[in-house]
Amino acid sequence: MEFPVSLAEQVRRLARERPRDPAFVVDGRVLDWAGYDAAADRLARVFLALGLEPGERVAIWVPDGTPFHIAYQAAERCGLVCLGLAPRCGERELAHLLSLASARTLISAPEMSDGPAAARVVRLRERGIRIEHHLTLAGDGFVDDAIELDGRAAPLAGPPDAQALASLLAPRALTASDVSLLNTTSGTTGLPKIVIHDQLRWFHFHRLASDVGHFREDDVFMSALPAPVGFGLWTAHFTPTLLGAPTVLTRKFDARATIDALERHRVSVLSAVSTQFIMLLESGGFDGGRDLALRALFTGGEAVPERQARNFEVRTGASVLQFYGSNETGAVSATRPEDPPHKRLTTAGRPIPEMQLRLFDPDGRDVTASGRGQPAVKGPVVSRGYLGAPEANAQLITADGWVRLGDLVELDADGFLRVIGRTDDIIIRGGKNLSAAAIEECVALHPSVALAAAIGMPDRIFGERAAAYVELRPGTSLDLDGLRAHLQGEGVARELWPEALIVLPELPRGVGGKVAKGALREDARQRFGEPDDEDLVARSRAAERAGD
Repeated sequence: MEFPVSLAEQVRRLARERPRDPAFVVDGRVLDWAGYDAAADRLARVFLALGLEPGERVAIWVPDGTPFHIAYQAAERCGLVCLGLAPRCGERELAHLLSLASARTLISAPEMSDGPAAARVVRLRERGIRIEHHLTLAGDGFVDDAIELDGRAAPLAGPPDAQALASLLAPRALTASDVSLLNTTSGTTGLPKIVIHDQLRWFHFHRLASDVGHFREDDVFMSALPAPVGFGLWTAHFTPTLLGAPTVLTRKFDARATIDALERHRVSVLSAVSTQFIMLLESGGFDGGRDLALRALFTGGEAVPERQARNFEVRTGASVLQFYGSNETGAVSATRPEDPPHKRLTTAGRPIPEMQLRLFDPDGRDVTASGRGQPAVKGPVVSRGYLGAPEANAQLITADGWVRLGDLVELDADGFLRVIGRTDDIIIRGGKNLSAAAIEECVALHPSVALAAAIGMPDRIFGERAAAYVELRPGTSLDLDGLRAHLQGEGVARELWPEALIVLPELPRGVGGKVAKGALREDARQRFGEPDDEDLVARSRAAERAGD
């Protein structure tokens, strides 16, 4: 498979050869290849007017939809590196990531999920965060949607003619082997880390995905995931563009609307985390039958539940597929439509040969022959590690270059990989990795909290939700609403707010004096089982009142 020089060159080619074919459809609004190219060029001209130099970092903090794709394209054309920020990133995380990446330009929507972006920028600047340019993309970022710079019409530089502009930008434009994207991961530390990407790794990922999913140029893709995350990158940003295929997006995930879009747009390849496809099943949207063209659902980010996966296949006629891997490693193994159904739905598939999987024991010894251990890989889709985090890189990458994952896995007699546990202390809520350490650090910000521990409590829809167990300081009290109000005041991202609070006189300790999280997980299973959402909140508040 021959790769283009860069994704921008592929978009330019499609704009010339198939200008009116759809590139993206977002809630029924169509962005064709010519419009995608023009929108990226317009924003590139804004970057030129601001005097941004090649290699500078530009932070993109936008809602789900097309704005990220347009901003990434514009930055690539100008030789800029994107810092992709989750749409629901909290103020504390924004401050940390903008500083770590040294990004002095921030792109957002005028309104974000928690209010006007300008108000957030004012607070960040008051905290000493260097934001020299705050650009807002109105609507979907199309050429007829406004771009403003700190509340005024953004300036433009460079020629408006596409060919002349391309010639002007050519000396500074990024190629596939250049660092082009910094995206974030919660990892297992208190604040997010930044993972370094080039396009070439995603081009190779596309090649693997095309082989696994048997993709065609006439496929129609739909991604229910935000693009800055790794899963959303290949399913919406890279693979469809490399194929020249359209991608259907939504500004906000809604199960019934997603099913309607699957049918209306004849979507053939859907990507969604396990929680989302379970929500599709439980919405009732498939009742009465649907005329679907769907042939593949790519899912993952968490354990894929076999019963619901089988039900999804029966209801839609699609094969449920997944890649196993991480933001840092890329794909390690994959399931295929031709795999035996039981293997396909109960394992993470066979290892990808060119990723050279090895297994290690806790002491770093190679135990691949045993078929059980902590996986590590070398191959074409691994990232370049973390930005500005030498200690974390030392934990991620072995001295001889193997990139580790934070799981314990085993290979069965047929060579299929199964994840049997986690070495990292993370909570997987709806496919999103939440750092227990980050939640604990945030909960500990409350003045009443003496000690906090966060664990994943079982949940029927999301797999896990975050529960905080706390010891309080003498003479104080705390309930879930009070804790959440405090976290909001501290600018903590909503995803790090616990969804249950249990106050104990003393947290259980292990032999070494650490909090015995195994005991807490068992307690959570006893308290919560697999509750419905309303039951979850009721039990949580009952536990707060009891203080037991």
